[in-house]
Amino acid sequence: MIKEDINFKEAGRFEETRFEKIHNVIFDSSKEASLLVAQEIANLIQRKEELNEPCVLGLATGSSPIKVYEELVRMHKEEGLSFKNVVTFNLDEYYPMDKDNIQSYFYFMHEHLFNHVDIKAENINIPDGKVSAEELRQYCIDYDMKINSYGGLDFQLLGIGRTGHIGFNEPGSHVNSATRSITLDHITRVDAAPSFLGVDNVPRKAITMGIGTVKNAKRIVLLAWGISKADIVKETIEGEISSQVPATYLQEHSNTTFVLDTEASSELTRVKTPWLVKSCIWTDELKLKAVVWLSGLTNKPILKLTDKDYNDNGMSGLLAEEGTAYHLNIKMFNTLQHTITGWPGGKPNADDTYRPERSTPAKKRVIIFSPHPDDDVISMGGTFDRLVEQGHEVHIAYQTSGNIAVSNDEALKFAEVSTVLNSASTESDSIIDFLKNKSENDIDSVAVRKLKGLIRRSESLGATRYMGVPDENVHFLDLPFYETGTVKKGNLTDADIAIMCNLIEEVKPHQIYAAGDLADPHGTHKVCLDSLFEALKRLKSKSFMDDCWVWLYRGAWHEWETYEIEMAVPMSPDQVLKKRYAIFYHQSQKDGVMFQGDDSREFWVRAEDRNRATAKKYNDLGLAEYAAIEAFKRYHF
Repeated sequence: MIKEDINFKEAGRFEETRFEKIHNVIFDSSKEASLLVAQEIANLIQRKEELNEPCVLGLATGSSPIKVYEELVRMHKEEGLSFKNVVTFNLDEYYPMDKDNIQSYFYFMHEHLFNHVDIKAENINIPDGKVSAEELRQYCIDYDMKINSYGGLDFQLLGIGRTGHIGFNEPGSHVNSATRSITLDHITRVDAAPSFLGVDNVPRKAITMGIGTVKNAKRIVLLAWGISKADIVKETIEGEISSQVPATYLQEHSNTTFVLDTEASSELTRVKTPWLVKSCIWTDELKLKAVVWLSGLTNKPILKLTDKDYNDNGMSGLLAEEGTAYHLNIKMFNTLQHTITGWPGGKPNADDTYRPERSTPAKKRVIIFSPHPDDDVISMGGTFDRLVEQGHEVHIAYQTSGNIAVSNDEALKFAEVSTVLNSASTESDSIIDFLKNKSENDIDSVAVRKLKGLIRRSESLGATRYMGVPDENVHFLDLPFYETGTVKKGNLTDADIAIMCNLIEEVKPHQIYAAGDLADPHGTHKVCLDSLFEALKRLKSKSFMDDCWVWLYRGAWHEWETYEIEMAVPMSPDQVLKKRYAIFYHQSQKDGVMFQGDDSREFWVRAEDRNRATAKKYNDLGLAEYAAIEAFKRYHF
């Protein structure tokens, strides 16, 4: 039974299907969803206050609930929401872990919520990461007993890990498990690695509420954002209950809602293949998606699909609308074929009716926005090369310094070289002293951040010169939101937007390329894309914007689905090599990069494998065979 005061069915996209075993609601953005979840929590707090009862909340950490906590803080400060009757129990904590460590969940919760509201300190309960090993078992028993003394949890907020863990209940956890210590799965530690500046620094153990403890909550809301959660969300909602995916135990809870954004929901049957669930309104986009899916399912090129293939796989409605497989196949084949172009800036003096880009003006002004100082060549190095080679005025804009991704050892090496070259440099000496004595909780000094930023700036200039771009067309924006010295970044501000607007107004581009990959492991791509979207919104009325097209590329983590691609730029074997060599200029990000994510391959290997895979998908659909393809989707602002 879903709470009456928050109608998720009306607020998001909900549709019960035979595939789904957990109630879930899909929102266009995680922000919109987070505001609604925060409102439900606020309503519960106020209702309990009216009854003069404590409101007992189970709380989660990680990136998923941050916007929920921000909204609760706003409601406290602006609307008078009081937390005096709130008692909280956090799900988990690393073990061992000091409370004052910036990676601790104790620190996280105080930074994001507790320090900003009027909750009583004695009502805050977070597992103690420093309890002795001898006392740990009894401590965990006492933690559960304290929850029970309040009558259990009124509301439990959850995230979900890629292993299907809730809290730190890793695969193998028992349905009746209680609060306990647990050894963390390797994937969980890899996912946490960016915050700890490397997987080797992530603790191997944790204290976590058990599945049984969580399931006893009266109400459970699980948040999942981003494409990286899509597979595990589908498995949890549609799969069988299994200890190997602990979140599936929530299928047995009668008052659970999964709150998803579009990306996290993308693998659900009703989203990915809606024709298997209900009758569809067959838009051109949905037709292409369905035909590409059917081609992959049957392992046939598009032009070889038959009426029987459509009828046998739940697509008879589409066939009835189109007439025959023959006509539908040709139509979809042509749609895909028209995405392919060797002229990403448009082919001069050519009929552009069926080309992805305009033929005029023949020479375009282009800005390639790169969130970090290597995303440009990793994500679109071949297209970059084509644009320069074909005579367009190409500008590269590095939105952040990328300094946090430079290791201390790399920075120390450069500082020591600087000292040798300039023996009078006191700044180099201070940097060396700082790095040699740096503790795990120390934030880099301004001088160290400057050095790390210079390392990445020099690498970028090496790559852009190799690609044939003059230095005056290379822009280092150093957006302020990034310059915190920690993995956690600041919020986007007018200062960031103004920098973006100024460059766009200066160049007056006909084309903008930007990273549409929102699955990077530490969120910078999302903020950089938001900064562009806001800048475009502010500049929309300018006359030069009428002739500006925006193309989104994906980064090192995921590629566009074939049916989403609107411009596919083939690469020759020579261009593949040139792209590789351009990536090699970013030496600080090679051989043990700090933010590797869940993929152990180096970025140049990932890029080549991904580009080859895209080319293979086109070939499997019956289109021409290329060595590699870079893909883009147009953004209409």
